Amino acid sequence: MAASTLISLTDAQLAYGHHPLLDHAELAIQAGERIGLIGRNGAGKSSLLKVLDGRVLPDDGEIMRLGGLKIATVEQEPELDDSLSVLDTLCGDINASEDWQRPARAQALIEQLGLDAAAPVAGLSGGTRKRVALARALADEPDLLLLDEPTNHLDFDGIAWLEALLLQARCSAVIITHDRRFLDVVATRIVELDRGKLLSFPGNFSAWQQRKAEWLEAERQQNARFDKVLAQEEVWIRKGIEARRTRNEGRVRRLEQLRRDRAQRRERSGNVSLALAEGRRSGKLVAELSHVNHGYGPRVLVRDLSTSIMRQDRIGLIGPNGVGKTTLLKIMLGLLAPDSGTVRLGTNLNIGYFDQMRSQLDENATLADTINPGSEWIEIGGQRKHVMSYLEDFLFPPARAQSPVSSLSGGERARLVLARLFARPTNVLVMDEPTNDLDIETLELLEELLQDYKGTVLLVSHDRSFLNNVVTQTLAAEGDGVWREYVGGYDEWQAQRPAPAAPALKAAKPATDRAEQSPPHPAPEAARGKPAKSGRISTWELRELEELPEAIARIEARQAELNERLADGSLYRDAPAEVAQIQEQLRQMEQEMEGLFARWELLEEKRGG
Repeated sequence: MAASTLISLTDAQLAYGHHPLLDHAELAIQAGERIGLIGRNGAGKSSLLKVLDGRVLPDDGEIMRLGGLKIATVEQEPELDDSLSVLDTLCGDINASEDWQRPARAQALIEQLGLDAAAPVAGLSGGTRKRVALARALADEPDLLLLDEPTNHLDFDGIAWLEALLLQARCSAVIITHDRRFLDVVATRIVELDRGKLLSFPGNFSAWQQRKAEWLEAERQQNARFDKVLAQEEVWIRKGIEARRTRNEGRVRRLEQLRRDRAQRRERSGNVSLALAEGRRSGKLVAELSHVNHGYGPRVLVRDLSTSIMRQDRIGLIGPNGVGKTTLLKIMLGLLAPDSGTVRLGTNLNIGYFDQMRSQLDENATLADTINPGSEWIEIGGQRKHVMSYLEDFLFPPARAQSPVSSLSGGERARLVLARLFARPTNVLVMDEPTNDLDIETLELLEELLQDYKGTVLLVSHDRSFLNNVVTQTLAAEGDGVWREYVGGYDEWQAQRPAPAAPALKAAKPATDRAEQSPPHPAPEAARGKPAKSGRISTWELRELEELPEAIARIEARQAELNERLADGSLYRDAPAEVAQIQEQLRQMEQEMEGLFARWELLEEKRGG
């Protein structure tokens, strides 16, 4: 194993039942690279992380790790000890590890993330728990960081922090995520788990999309040629008596081998088939809010909001965690009365609600009963469809129709909620974080469906690409209960919004799960629109600032070495493949340099503030 290779998988096999997750798979993880691991729900991505960190042994094949390799894993739903405080969680058992510098690192991470060191882990919101788990992993100072859906439950500020951190980190990373914008920012390589094989593509997600389209077309053409040969052989073998009497036995054996090859060829499973059972049209006006105010105790979540929602509007609600997005949705739908102001609902409203917590699912119910209790048939787009066939549209085989909901993975639960939602006639769709747990292909299909939907869409999401591709207007939390409307999606909001008063992470502190149901603590200064303490640089940030010139110098030295290598004319003759690799390395280094200079400028401003 090369010195820069942290882990290598060779001919790895892993299966649960008859379903192979790894089928003679190969993978090498190099020092300093950030791999975006993608694939369909159920393909085995999380299982691969368990193989990499040693929690699961492959059924066959070889796995080699660099001696002394330190791996930290952050799971999709992190397991934290609810009896500990945030600081104790990050510090761990110092006596056992004899890592006496860990408390200082933990405190620095707590400051950077805006966490409350003394807060008990019990009762923290999903977003805050994810931040604590990420901070705990970083406090380990790992050589390899394994992240399973790290952006789930994080708001825009948390995602921006994680992007910056990964760009500056010295460790390698393997990241499972559906967030396409996140992959474009941080990934240096995309690895797709597809039918048990690991397919590697240099570059970020956008580069992968282009190269994967070319690869799939080549595969389609190859399969088409194969099928044509097979068909020709089948016709030949079925000729008349004379042909059968004089047939060439070698050709028969070839046909038999072709049939075996065809049987072994693992096809891509079909796409999710999405179709909405649209109800009759709503009135032109869906909802009208006039001077609405709402809050809990001293905290104002909605201040003097007046807005109208019209038929076919697609509105995105965005803002930090705990700011009141779900509360505002309930007010808009007439499910929650505001403290003051009026809400007028339109006529003929058939509302479908996608709950981010999937609370509408009965754990003991079967999949078939979840879709349509008491009936085997559903009406979709004016057509009658059997529930088994409908479940297959969402990639649930008929054999699983009678399985309980409790047996489903997170991605399968999300698909089931979509299936249930789309089976009912609606003209208003309310979607609260629908992108969590969905694979990228299903996300893109959902985007197309919502773009063509004839009703009204109210969407809460932290997926920036999804917002850009779906919404026509944005309602953004501006702090202190103020909500402002913008035309367009996330990028348009970013271009039009007022300049923030402080760095992103200090914009708002994470809230607890009960923040919107019970009187919370007063909002932090930045969230109330007051000047943030941008001039106070922490000791951790000061140390980071002092180390940035050295980090930049190291990259510049490496750039010089690579450019000198490219200047060697013999390289293009003797190793043309290496030319492309070096050019890709230089491109990635340039991106890293941009991130480091941006961070340097930000920290200098804080120090001089």
